[in-house]
Amino acid sequence: MNDLHLLIVDDDTRIRGLLQKFLMKHGFCVTAARDSAHASRLLQGLDFDLIVLDVMMPGKTGVEFTQEYRKKSKTPILLLTAKGEIEDRIKGLEAGADDYLSKPFEPKELLLRINAILRRVPDIKPVNAAPKVLHFGSLRYDVERSELWNGDALVRLTGTEVQLMRIFVDHLNESISREKLVEKLGRDSGRAHERAVDVQITRLRRKIEQDSKRPLYLQTVRGAGYMLASD
Repeated sequence: MNDLHLLIVDDDTRIRGLLQKFLMKHGFCVTAARDSAHASRLLQGLDFDLIVLDVMMPGKTGVEFTQEYRKKSKTPILLLTAKGEIEDRIKGLEAGADDYLSKPFEPKELLLRINAILRRVPDIKPVNAAPKVLHFGSLRYDVERSELWNGDALVRLTGTEVQLMRIFVDHLNESISREKLVEKLGRDSGRAHERAVDVQITRLRRKIEQDSKRPLYLQTVRGAGYMLASD
Protein backbone atom coordinates (compact mmCIF):
# COMPACT_ATOMS: atom_id res chain seq x y z
CA MET A 1 0.00 0.00 0.00
CA ASN A 2 1.30 3.45 -0.86
CA ASP A 3 0.80 6.52 1.30
CA LEU A 4 -1.17 8.62 -1.20
CA HIS A 5 -4.49 9.98 0.04
CA LEU A 6 -7.28 10.69 -2.46
CA LEU A 7 -10.56 12.56 -1.95
CA ILE A 8 -13.52 11.35 -4.03
CA VAL A 9 -16.40 13.85 -4.37
CA ASP A 10 -19.58 12.60 -6.05
CA ASP A 11 -23.26 12.94 -5.11
CA ASP A 12 -24.03 9.49 -6.56
CA THR A 13 -23.73 7.07 -3.64
CA ARG A 14 -23.21 4.04 -5.87
CA ILE A 15 -20.47 5.62 -8.01
CA ARG A 16 -18.80 7.07 -4.93
CA GLY A 17 -18.67 3.67 -3.27
CA LEU A 18 -17.44 1.87 -6.39
CA LEU A 19 -14.64 4.37 -6.95
CA GLN A 20 -13.60 4.22 -3.32
CA LYS A 21 -13.38 0.42 -3.34
CA PHE A 22 -11.59 0.31 -6.70
CA LEU A 23 -8.93 2.87 -5.74
CA MET A 24 -8.37 1.36 -2.28
CA LYS A 25 -7.88 -2.00 -4.01
CA HIS A 26 -5.07 -0.37 -5.99
CA GLY A 27 -3.28 0.85 -2.88
CA PHE A 28 -4.63 4.33 -2.26
CA CYS A 29 -6.04 5.66 0.99
CA VAL A 30 -9.43 7.08 -0.04
CA THR A 31 -11.88 9.41 1.68
CA ALA A 32 -15.27 10.12 0.09
CA ALA A 33 -17.48 13.22 0.17
CA ARG A 34 -21.06 13.52 -1.06
CA ASP A 35 -20.89 17.14 -2.31
CA SER A 36 -18.71 20.26 -2.41
CA ALA A 37 -19.78 21.42 1.07
CA HIS A 38 -18.85 18.04 2.57
CA ALA A 39 -15.51 18.12 0.71
CA SER A 40 -14.76 21.60 2.07
CA ARG A 41 -15.24 20.38 5.64
CA LEU A 42 -12.93 17.42 5.08
CA LEU A 43 -10.27 19.63 3.50
CA GLN A 44 -10.17 21.77 6.64
CA GLY A 45 -8.78 18.87 8.65
CA LEU A 46 -7.08 16.53 6.18
CA ASP A 47 -4.41 16.83 3.49
CA PHE A 48 -4.95 15.06 0.18
CA ASP A 49 -2.61 14.26 -2.68
CA LEU A 50 -5.35 14.47 -5.33
CA ILE A 51 -9.08 15.25 -5.58
CA VAL A 52 -11.40 13.38 -7.95
CA LEU A 53 -14.38 15.69 -8.33
CA ASP A 54 -17.73 15.27 -10.08
CA VAL A 55 -18.85 18.37 -11.99
CA MET A 56 -22.65 18.06 -11.80
CA MET A 57 -23.59 18.15 -8.11
CA PRO A 58 -26.31 19.91 -6.09
CA GLY A 59 -25.13 23.16 -4.59
CA LYS A 60 -21.70 24.28 -5.74
CA THR A 61 -20.67 22.56 -8.98
CA GLY A 62 -17.32 20.87 -9.44
CA VAL A 63 -16.12 23.68 -11.71
CA GLU A 64 -17.13 26.35 -9.18
CA PHE A 65 -15.49 24.40 -6.37
CA THR A 66 -12.29 24.01 -8.41
CA GLN A 67 -12.13 27.70 -9.25
CA GLU A 68 -12.55 28.69 -5.60
CA TYR A 69 -10.25 26.01 -4.16
CA ARG A 70 -7.48 26.70 -6.66
CA LYS A 71 -7.04 30.19 -5.17
CA LYS A 72 -5.70 28.66 -1.94
CA SER A 73 -4.27 25.25 -2.89
CA LYS A 74 -2.31 23.53 -5.65
CA THR A 75 -3.65 20.05 -4.83
CA PRO A 76 -4.26 18.30 -8.19
CA ILE A 77 -7.90 18.00 -9.27
CA LEU A 78 -9.35 15.53 -11.76
CA LEU A 79 -12.88 16.44 -12.88
CA LEU A 80 -15.54 13.86 -13.74
CA THR A 81 -18.61 14.76 -15.76
CA ALA A 82 -21.39 13.25 -17.84
CA LYS A 83 -20.84 16.04 -20.33
CA GLY A 84 -18.29 15.47 -23.07
CA GLU A 85 -18.47 18.70 -25.04
CA ILE A 86 -15.29 20.65 -25.75
CA GLU A 87 -16.66 23.78 -24.02
CA ASP A 88 -17.24 21.93 -20.76
CA ARG A 89 -13.74 20.48 -20.78
CA ILE A 90 -12.29 23.93 -21.42
CA LYS A 91 -14.30 25.45 -18.54
CA GLY A 92 -12.96 22.81 -16.18
CA LEU A 93 -9.36 23.30 -17.25
CA GLU A 94 -9.66 27.09 -17.12
CA ALA A 95 -10.98 26.78 -13.56
CA GLY A 96 -7.72 25.08 -12.59
CA ALA A 97 -8.37 21.36 -13.03
CA ASP A 98 -5.38 19.21 -13.94
CA ASP A 99 -7.35 16.77 -16.09
CA TYR A 100 -10.86 15.96 -17.21
CA LEU A 101 -12.60 12.60 -17.69
CA SER A 102 -16.06 12.16 -19.20
CA LYS A 103 -18.59 9.63 -17.88
CA PRO A 104 -19.01 6.80 -18.53
CA PHE A 105 -15.38 5.72 -18.23
CA GLU A 106 -13.40 2.59 -17.54
CA PRO A 107 -12.02 2.51 -13.98
CA LYS A 108 -8.63 1.53 -15.41
CA GLU A 109 -8.54 4.78 -17.41
CA LEU A 110 -9.27 6.75 -14.24
CA LEU A 111 -6.41 4.95 -12.50
CA LEU A 112 -4.02 5.72 -15.37
CA ARG A 113 -4.98 9.40 -15.37
CA ILE A 114 -4.58 9.67 -11.59
CA ASN A 115 -1.11 8.11 -11.76
CA ALA A 116 -0.15 10.38 -14.67
CA ILE A 117 -1.15 13.48 -12.68
CA LEU A 118 0.67 12.32 -9.55
CA ARG A 119 3.87 11.71 -11.49
CA ARG A 120 3.87 15.38 -12.49
CA VAL A 121 3.51 16.64 -8.91
CA PRO A 122 6.80 17.74 -7.27
CA ASP A 123 7.71 15.77 -4.16
CA ILE A 124 7.28 18.56 -1.62
CA LYS A 125 7.66 17.72 2.04
CA PRO A 126 6.09 20.04 4.66
CA VAL A 127 8.50 21.88 6.90
CA ASN A 128 6.81 20.75 10.10
CA ALA A 129 6.23 17.19 8.95
CA ALA A 130 4.84 14.52 11.24
CA PRO A 131 7.36 12.00 12.65
CA LYS A 132 8.31 9.31 10.16
CA VAL A 133 8.03 6.46 12.66
CA LEU A 134 5.90 6.04 15.79
CA HIS A 135 6.63 3.40 18.41
CA PHE A 136 4.02 1.53 20.43
CA GLY A 137 5.98 -0.75 22.71
CA SER A 138 7.39 -3.52 20.49
CA LEU A 139 5.46 -2.23 17.47
CA ARG A 140 6.40 0.58 15.11
CA TYR A 141 4.24 2.51 12.66
CA ASP A 142 5.83 3.80 9.46
CA VAL A 143 3.93 7.05 8.90
CA GLU A 144 5.02 7.61 5.31
CA ARG A 145 4.12 4.08 4.20
CA SER A 146 1.08 3.70 6.49
CA GLU A 147 2.45 0.37 7.72
CA LEU A 148 2.38 -1.20 11.19
CA TRP A 149 5.23 -3.60 12.01
CA ASN A 150 5.83 -6.04 14.84
CA GLY A 151 9.53 -6.77 14.46
CA ASP A 152 9.89 -8.06 10.89
CA ALA A 153 6.21 -8.99 10.61
CA LEU A 154 3.80 -6.63 8.86
CA VAL A 155 0.54 -6.19 10.77
CA ARG A 156 -2.30 -5.89 8.27
CA LEU A 157 -4.40 -2.74 8.56
CA THR A 158 -7.73 -2.29 6.83
CA GLY A 159 -8.43 0.78 4.70
CA THR A 160 -10.47 2.36 7.50
CA GLU A 161 -7.73 1.65 10.05
CA VAL A 162 -5.18 3.37 7.78
CA GLN A 163 -7.49 6.38 7.54
CA LEU A 164 -7.88 6.46 11.33
CA MET A 165 -4.11 6.31 11.81
CA ARG A 166 -3.64 9.19 9.38
CA ILE A 167 -6.13 11.28 11.33
CA PHE A 168 -4.57 10.45 14.69
CA VAL A 169 -1.03 11.08 13.42
CA ASP A 170 -2.11 14.52 12.19
CA HIS A 171 -3.47 15.19 15.70
CA LEU A 172 -0.89 13.31 17.76
CA ASN A 173 -1.42 13.75 21.52
CA GLU A 174 -4.66 15.63 20.84
CA SER A 175 -8.13 14.34 21.68
CA ILE A 176 -10.56 13.93 18.77
CA SER A 177 -14.29 13.53 19.31
CA ARG A 178 -16.24 10.67 17.78
CA GLU A 179 -18.26 13.21 15.80
CA LYS A 180 -15.07 14.67 14.32
CA LEU A 181 -13.75 11.21 13.46
CA VAL A 182 -17.00 10.38 11.67
CA GLU A 183 -16.72 13.61 9.69
CA LYS A 184 -13.06 13.11 8.78
CA LEU A 185 -13.75 9.55 7.68
CA GLY A 186 -16.31 10.95 5.25
CA ARG A 187 -19.31 9.29 6.89
CA ASP A 188 -22.71 10.85 7.47
CA SER A 189 -23.31 12.09 11.00
CA GLY A 190 -25.40 10.01 13.40
CA ARG A 191 -25.26 7.67 16.38
CA ALA A 192 -24.93 4.60 14.20
CA HIS A 193 -21.75 5.90 12.56
CA GLU A 194 -20.34 6.98 15.93
CA ARG A 195 -20.88 3.44 17.25
CA ALA A 196 -19.21 2.12 14.09
CA VAL A 197 -16.18 4.30 14.90
CA ASP A 198 -16.10 2.79 18.40
CA VAL A 199 -15.95 -0.67 16.82
CA GLN A 200 -13.12 0.38 14.51
CA ILE A 201 -11.20 1.87 17.45
CA THR A 202 -11.60 -1.41 19.38
CA ARG A 203 -10.24 -3.39 16.43
CA LEU A 204 -7.33 -1.00 15.95
CA ARG A 205 -6.47 -1.23 19.65
CA ARG A 206 -6.16 -5.01 19.34
CA LYS A 207 -3.39 -4.41 16.81
CA ILE A 208 -1.35 -1.73 18.59
CA GLU A 209 -1.96 -2.38 22.28
CA GLN A 210 -0.45 -5.14 24.41
CA ASP A 211 -3.69 -5.16 26.40
CA SER A 212 -6.53 -3.64 24.38
CA LYS A 213 -8.73 -3.41 27.48
CA ARG A 214 -6.12 -1.22 29.18
CA PRO A 215 -4.88 0.93 26.29
CA LEU A 216 -1.67 2.90 26.68
CA TYR A 217 -1.49 4.44 23.22
CA LEU A 218 -4.97 4.76 21.73
CA GLN A 219 -6.64 6.23 24.77
CA THR A 220 -10.22 7.18 25.57
CA VAL A 221 -10.43 10.76 26.82
CA ARG A 222 -13.52 11.06 28.98
CA GLY A 223 -15.99 13.50 27.47
CA ALA A 224 -13.61 14.38 24.62
CA GLY A 225 -13.20 11.28 22.43
CA TYR A 226 -9.97 9.46 21.58
CA MET A 227 -6.28 10.36 21.56
CA LEU A 228 -3.20 8.67 20.06
CA ALA A 229 0.11 8.85 21.95
CA SER A 230 3.37 7.01 21.31
CA ASP A 231 6.56 6.11 23.16
